[in-house]
Amino acid sequence: MQVASEIGCGALEIRLAAGGRANLFTTEPCCVLVDDELLKQINCTASMAIATSLNFSHARSGQRVATVKSTPFAVAKPELDTMISIVKERGPILQARPIRTPGIAILYSDPVNGERARQLFENIMRQRLDRIGVGASFVLSSVEEENAVARSLQHLLRAKPTVVLIASTTAPAGPDDVIGRAMLRAGCHIERFLAPVEPGNLFLLGYKDDIPIVSAPGCFRSAKPNVVDLMLPPMLARYRVSGWEVACLGHGGLLG
Repeated sequence: MQVASEIGCGALEIRLAAGGRANLFTTEPCCVLVDDELLKQINCTASMAIATSLNFSHARSGQRVATVKSTPFAVAKPELDTMISIVKERGPILQARPIRTPGIAILYSDPVNGERARQLFENIMRQRLDRIGVGASFVLSSVEEENAVARSLQHLLRAKPTVVLIASTTAPAGPDDVIGRAMLRAGCHIERFLAPVEPGNLFLLGYKDDIPIVSAPGCFRSAKPNVVDLMLPPMLARYRVSGWEVACLGHGGLLG
């Protein structure tokens, strides 16, 4: 109980279980953030075993996201004190960051007719969002031309969504292509191009203030897990994903 009460923060509650164990459960839908390096350090001790859900994973309300087990059943006080002091000094291992009233904006784009992209991708998009219990709040279609896409982005951004998804029928070769230039024209900062994830290498992430804008061509053609599924939970929990964190997705990034 002492360790469990220190390792987590956010929308969590602790429930005792048999066998010298305490479990952490979410109290509302959230994204799980895990300090992997701190978790490894704590688990190197011989007295305690802590397991968590994956970093950036989505958790339903009432889902178990961590377990703490004492091994053996009695832990020497100096070991316990050392473990707790490390966590107090470096911060919690796990954060359950709530996903509250998310607003998802979607821009469908195609070089000829934006409605074509919407017809191709809307059903797949709905399936993807249904998996985490959210829906689209704002939807636009646009011809994939720099000025037109920029105007559409500006219009969506005025609604202050939690995240903007750009579902285009083309595959950009980089941020200098139409979508990237349109994001810059709309006042966005480009955070990262390319993700070490398969499917989803051509991931493009930008920010307009605190609102993430994501282009992931090809990822909306199939409901199979891809980079969008990895990135949506933290973004919906209003966590600012950095380019470094995208670069770290390679370990486990081979999704299928």
